[in-house]
Amino acid sequence: MIVSAIAGFMAYKSLGREEDPPFTIKTMVIVQNWPGATVDEMLNQVTERIEKEIKQIDSIDYTKSYTTPGQTTIMVNLKDTTKPKDVPWQFYQIRKHIQDIQNTMPSGVKPPGFDDEFGDVYGNIYAFTADGLSQRQLRDYVEQVRSEILTVPSIGKVTVIGAQDEVVFLDFSTRKLAGLGLNTQSLIETLQNQNAVTPSGVVQSGPERISLRVSGGFKSEQALEGLNFRVNDRFFPLSDVATITRGYKDPPDPLFRVDGKPAIGLGIAMIASGNVLQFGEDLKAKMREIEGTLPIGVGIHLVSDQPRIVEEAVGGFTEALLEAVLIVLVVSFISLGIRAGLVVSFSIPLVLAVTFVVMHYFGISLQRISLGALIIALGLLVDDAMITVEMMVTRLEAGDTLTKAATFAFTSTAIPMLTGTLVTVAGFIPIGFNGSSAGEYTYSLFVVIAASLLISWVVAVLFAPLIGVKLLPKTMKHHDHSKPSLVARVFAAMLIGAMRLRWVTILGCLALLAAAIVGMTHVQQQFFPAADRPELLVDMTLPQNSSIFETKAQMDRFEANLASDPDISSWSSYVGEGAIRFYLPLDQQLANPFFGQMVVVAKSIEARGRVLTRLQKIAADDFVGTDVFIHPLDLGPPVGRPVQYRLSGPDIPLLRAKALDLAKLMSGNPHLESPTFDWNEPGKVIRLDIAQDKARQLGITSSDVATVLNGIVGGSSITQIRDSIYLIDVVGRAQASERNRIETLQSLQISTSTGKVVPILSFATFHYDLEPPIVWRRDRLPTITVRAAMHDVTQPATAVQQLEPAINEFAAKLPNGFKLVTGGAVEESAKGQGPIVAVAPIMLLTMAFFIMVQLQSFQKLFLVVSVAPLGLIGVVAALLLSGKPMGFVAILGILALIGIIIRNSIILIAQIDEVLAEGKDQWTAVVEATQHRMRPILLTAAAASFGMAPIAPQVFWGPMAYAMIGGIVAATFLTLFFLPALYVTWFRVKAPPRGARPRVDAPLAAAAHPAP
Repeated sequence: MIVSAIAGFMAYKSLGREEDPPFTIKTMVIVQNWPGATVDEMLNQVTERIEKEIKQIDSIDYTKSYTTPGQTTIMVNLKDTTKPKDVPWQFYQIRKHIQDIQNTMPSGVKPPGFDDEFGDVYGNIYAFTADGLSQRQLRDYVEQVRSEILTVPSIGKVTVIGAQDEVVFLDFSTRKLAGLGLNTQSLIETLQNQNAVTPSGVVQSGPERISLRVSGGFKSEQALEGLNFRVNDRFFPLSDVATITRGYKDPPDPLFRVDGKPAIGLGIAMIASGNVLQFGEDLKAKMREIEGTLPIGVGIHLVSDQPRIVEEAVGGFTEALLEAVLIVLVVSFISLGIRAGLVVSFSIPLVLAVTFVVMHYFGISLQRISLGALIIALGLLVDDAMITVEMMVTRLEAGDTLTKAATFAFTSTAIPMLTGTLVTVAGFIPIGFNGSSAGEYTYSLFVVIAASLLISWVVAVLFAPLIGVKLLPKTMKHHDHSKPSLVARVFAAMLIGAMRLRWVTILGCLALLAAAIVGMTHVQQQFFPAADRPELLVDMTLPQNSSIFETKAQMDRFEANLASDPDISSWSSYVGEGAIRFYLPLDQQLANPFFGQMVVVAKSIEARGRVLTRLQKIAADDFVGTDVFIHPLDLGPPVGRPVQYRLSGPDIPLLRAKALDLAKLMSGNPHLESPTFDWNEPGKVIRLDIAQDKARQLGITSSDVATVLNGIVGGSSITQIRDSIYLIDVVGRAQASERNRIETLQSLQISTSTGKVVPILSFATFHYDLEPPIVWRRDRLPTITVRAAMHDVTQPATAVQQLEPAINEFAAKLPNGFKLVTGGAVEESAKGQGPIVAVAPIMLLTMAFFIMVQLQSFQKLFLVVSVAPLGLIGVVAALLLSGKPMGFVAILGILALIGIIIRNSIILIAQIDEVLAEGKDQWTAVVEATQHRMRPILLTAAAASFGMAPIAPQVFWGPMAYAMIGGIVAATFLTLFFLPALYVTWFRVKAPPRGARPRVDAPLAAAAHPAP
């Protein structure tokens, strides 16, 4: 015992600390570019080829892609049941398949990019702001900090957020170039040739090797200003035809801001095996050291502090665990007395100590799920110790010595208790063998509860008797069983009444069960609740042809309301992309210029609710036409807006029209906010129709025109300046007055192959058109997702159920090739529950096996199993009274409840068999056995129920705690009355005459027989 306690203490100190258990993000992102391609060309020539190839891989669940002009982004999702250890291999297979088809891609398609680390978590985010420094100067300091923190122990990946690349712009005047008769391509070639890095040879001079170096490379923008060109036997400087400036990429890359100020961030991840609390201390110490070396004006802001959050979360759960331990101890002392209660109280820390060793062996850290599992297990693991202690007390009252009493407790209870424990563990099998992401998230619940229950059996049959020998008195006063207590007499009268009115009892319980089944329809369904963290996410989606400048302007307007809010502690903004994954279940959004996301940190959970209400009103009043979605962080696998319908079809115009009809249908539900689309609106394009015959006469091709237009409007990279660790692009483009005006394009002069210039309108015409700026697809079909947030406290499953008749009618009228699928929280919940349903038969067969081993009777097996559904009566009552929804975790609790109820039933049936073995009649055996088992069953129910009280108020565990408390309480009382009534009915046991009442020989104070 001492060794176990020491090992447990050491294991506890070395256990990792996390807020939530890790689960694998089974998504890989593929990006491929084809500059100049339209959306249709990208869809047909690139996206389709990639998706068709990927679908050949067996482990793929579905592909989801969005295609924009010149780029496709494909998210490949593995099947939910893919084992985490197989994910890297499957990602490698995807890479290999995509690389194999690159030779079939059209000319000009760039090599693909892969992101198979989409699930990396950057739990620590530091933001750096500058007062009086340029963006480049600030970036230099950030890069310096990045290099220094790489020396912190256990550090993983470090990524820079919001840094803008420098660019040297050559702003040409198209009119001046045309007037001078200059060919832009010859200028570009001159710049590229002078700046090229080309080997110039090595002289082998005797014993030495001497390298040759040729000058001409550009070191700064000043080198470009002095550059002279020779055209038609005359020289002129580059600065005569171009304005040379050094700035930043235009349009910019995604921007990062803190509290409304421009910033550069560092996202810092920890290696998988690190201790997050120790890592946090080391990182903060390093940052304090670095802060002293930075100049005045550079501000450091801790945007995301995962170690602090983990410390608070683990501290809160540890406090709840200690409260549960104290509650169980109080129940033990009150029910068993001081000395007997001390035996149970010594057993609890011993079981926990060995459980910590098992957790360390399996690599399970202290986090939300494992600590919650310990709290749930507390009420269950004391049962075996209570049975052992009660048996010793009974034998001591009968006159046995301490040693004999301890020996008898072991020999009479070890195997029956093991059977009961195994049945209880079997109830958690669907959790341990659930292959979904939700199952992976809750896997530690199975391991911790199974380990603690099995360890509690070992402690109860080996260590508890030894502790009892040391703590219990050598002799105990024999109690007079001929004078039962008032409670025992009342219970006996109720029990006998239930048995005599057996059909009333059975039918009454069945009526309660039927009422519970009906009541379940009024219990709202839920996947996972929102996280109990103070952050709010503000997703802002503009029309999809919006520029990043417009996105920034709208976010600036929204952020103006945040600074004066007294409930907001701080906020950070991501313009042009979603927040970096600072929290594992984050629904991360990829980069798009029309999208921005704010992470608003409230001062408390209560303040978060007030902020949410205010921000939703601001969004509704001041941002009409902009999709603003404000929501807390998710727990478990992310879903985004909870109510979603995916409409797929091959005809995009018809698909858009049907999506509008679907949105109108959803708008009729009062529990939903206004529906939005992930894409639908078309964008403007200018089409340039070239008269090809005229163009060929002039020696001009479509490629020539496209290159000139791209150079004028967007700019084209000519060469690069090598500056320290940076590569600075030199970009040639038209002057701002020309590139930002559509009229400039119509007056454009194009150089021919002979050096002459001709107006573009002489061989081309301009006209406006519309085309989708983005197309989302799922499994190779264009798909529009119509989604909505909840307007009130109604759960998404309830709203979906209300919409179901209208949705089914809508789906039935869709044209051939179209389909409608329910997504969102309902779909993810089904994914999580599907594997549970698949594993449930294994759970039931395992339970049946252990029951048969113990009882060896099919009839008794039926009696035991028939009690399990009665737990639903208490479950439904508890959920309805508390207003809690039926979520994924609550379902796991109900499955576990089955094992607990069956265990109590086995105990009672086994007790009846023991009394029958003494030669008593069946009626008397049922009465006496039920009286003997009353207190142990009630004590177990009290310990399990009260032990879960500390987690009942919590957002995550609350529904499960209420469901199990209600189920245990209801099933306990029904077991003590329904099962005896069913037993005498099944075996046709006749009630004795009322005058011949059975003797009440088992008072509430003691149990006369061993309990399995």
